[in-house]
Amino acid sequence: MKTKAAVLYEANSPLVVEELDLDPPKEGEVLVKIGAAGICRSDWHYMAGESFMPLPAVLGHEGSGVVEEVGPGITSVKAGDPVILSFVSRCGRCHFCTIGRPNLCDVHMSTSTTMLDGTYRLHKGDTNFTPMSKLACFSQYSVVPEVACVPCPKELGLDKAAVIGCCVTTGVGAAVNAAKVEPGAAVAVVGCGGVGLNVVMGAKLAGARQIIAVDISEGALEFAMQFGATHAVNPGQQDGPGRVREITGGLGADYTFEVFGSAETVEMAYDMARKGGTVTVVGIPADGDVPSIDAVSLVRQEKTLKGTYYGSAQLQSDMPRMVDLYMNGQLDLDALITRNYHLDEINEAYADLNRGEVGRGVITRFD
Repeated sequence: MKTKAAVLYEANSPLVVEELDLDPPKEGEVLVKIGAAGICRSDWHYMAGESFMPLPAVLGHEGSGVVEEVGPGITSVKAGDPVILSFVSRCGRCHFCTIGRPNLCDVHMSTSTTMLDGTYRLHKGDTNFTPMSKLACFSQYSVVPEVACVPCPKELGLDKAAVIGCCVTTGVGAAVNAAKVEPGAAVAVVGCGGVGLNVVMGAKLAGARQIIAVDISEGALEFAMQFGATHAVNPGQQDGPGRVREITGGLGADYTFEVFGSAETVEMAYDMARKGGTVTVVGIPADGDVPSIDAVSLVRQEKTLKGTYYGSAQLQSDMPRMVDLYMNGQLDLDALITRNYHLDEINEAYADLNRGEVGRGVITRFD
């Protein structure tokens, strides 16, 4: 079949929206009509040449859709089912899957630029197209692994389902699964984009007493207050770590989160943590952008420095949990989504992201 998709042919060049050939689903795979796809900075890293994958590629890893067709052996979904798409396809058999950490699946990582069997479904002539995270959501249709599909209620809007597929699960999960924020804690969130706002909401859910939003955009700081932030710090205008210590009575935050993706912001989050505090890195810096951490202070102040990938989530159970939290009014995803686009407007969508527009942009029209 044919599908219209946004293709990355070369870093630092606009995405090209064109028609590609899409193979039918094989065993263990599902054809999905994409209903929504989030505009996430993780895709931008490849567009800007800060991270690398084989090109040409169809990006898009935050998505949702409706099952159009299933391949042989599929039992968990059927045609007509709405699904959230997971950008990690767990194998269920590797060491990390068997110990309850499917977000770190070895098989998914070893086939990171293909389908699980090492082959491709998107083509143009003799050219294969890399499907980002086995999803390639910047397309009208996509063939994805069955294990990437998380069924969701039909009354859940596909735009909300899409953001649950990445920024919600990643951000809320970072606070409640990875850091395990405790009630009454002081929290600092460095970077208040789509994922950072969900860290703020996760900290609020966990009962944090102080939630300090940290960003160089005044608009982002003001917006974060709508989601539970109690204080705002602009490190472009003041000493960020010093201001966090002032807010927290001279101690620093119990939990800090880096949610932008740079060495500078990792170091800032580290400096904002108190003695015995936990620093959780959520954002992914550009390749080669390596933070410098003082090992002496790490030891003498007994800080904990850790990373979290995909909110350290049990994806098949945590995503439905996020749906329930939204449906019960505990996650404000309606306010989180501030911009809607047509697939043809994808380059404009990324220009808006890089201009610092607040909230999450989502592609919701593909025809």
